[in-house]
Amino acid sequence: MQTETLAYNNGAWKTNDNISDKDSVDLVTVFGETEEFVQGKHYDYLRERYPKAHIVGCSSSGNILGAEISESSMVATAVSFESAKVVLKSIVFEIGDDIKTVSENLASEIEKEGLKHLFLLTDGLNLNGSELAKGFNEVMDVPKTGGLAGDGARFEQTWVIADGYAQQKMIAALGFYGDSLMIGTGCYGGWSEFGTFKEITKSSANILFELDGRPALDLYKEYLGEYASDLPNSGLRFPLSVRKDENSPEIIRTLLGINEEDKSIIFAGNVPEGYTARLMKPNIDLLIEGAGHAAEIAKMQNDKSAFGLVVSCVGRKLVMSQLVDEELEAVAEELGENVQLSGFYSYGEIAPFCDDLKNCELHNQTMTLTVIYEK
Repeated sequence: MQTETLAYNNGAWKTNDNISDKDSVDLVTVFGETEEFVQGKHYDYLRERYPKAHIVGCSSSGNILGAEISESSMVATAVSFESAKVVLKSIVFEIGDDIKTVSENLASEIEKEGLKHLFLLTDGLNLNGSELAKGFNEVMDVPKTGGLAGDGARFEQTWVIADGYAQQKMIAALGFYGDSLMIGTGCYGGWSEFGTFKEITKSSANILFELDGRPALDLYKEYLGEYASDLPNSGLRFPLSVRKDENSPEIIRTLLGINEEDKSIIFAGNVPEGYTARLMKPNIDLLIEGAGHAAEIAKMQNDKSAFGLVVSCVGRKLVMSQLVDEELEAVAEELGENVQLSGFYSYGEIAPFCDDLKNCELHNQTMTLTVIYEK
């Protein structure tokens, strides 16, 4: 495997030009600030430079290149495999579509023979990530990771590229094929919980109306105190931990929006009635340790050049502020210098749920890694 990195600064793309034969490039991932990402000239440049590659990426809430958040408005990584291959499929949906069915339809178009892994990128605002995961789990029994596109901390518009100009309301599925591949995944949070568990007494999919019979937004504001006036943005600092029962694993849900009229809260994924939930708060040291633990889980013993796709949550970035590079440094240190890192800060992460690698789930506020090796 060979990799080549690119960054867009001051009106020009700059590259380390590691791959001499551009026709050999199989995959280009690209992540960028919304204002730049939507400009077709960037796709045109990458397509001309890598004529035979699949080009896939999304708008972000922070671009990752190596062990740091890049100051560049766009970053890209070209990958040339020795013998593995990649296949890219995509689908555009409309507001109101059944996302589970849309996801099943897209998954059904993907060749299953020889498929080792699926990496998913999707619109970060106009779908329910839990339903997307359900749809792919229904059809595909391979490990799946990925993320929801970002838009800084604005939550206004998100975009995806899949072998064409950037589009909204798109889901892209990148399939990795070949016996030469070894793919490690890791997903970890590191948040601290506070308060008591409360029952979700009224909800609809990803909209939470009541906790213990009380309006969810009122209760949330009580817990947030001085941060309540900054909702919904401040909600990124206080995600929700949701579980089915005391013996079940917990899933983190992050706040996307609020409705003052009906006192409800909109989350990035489902918050089922009958489950219990409690708030979480940040602990910087635990967040950094969590990133390193995700890398420890994903790491494989291979000294050859490898490619690591990083998807971390915008909430982590906002909380850690100027210390955010430390979580990326923890990942890089654990994986080693042979792994070229690239990725983005997201509105949600897609990764296996617990130890069941073939079933993915929408996660929030996690560091999620996909490390691609060739034997």
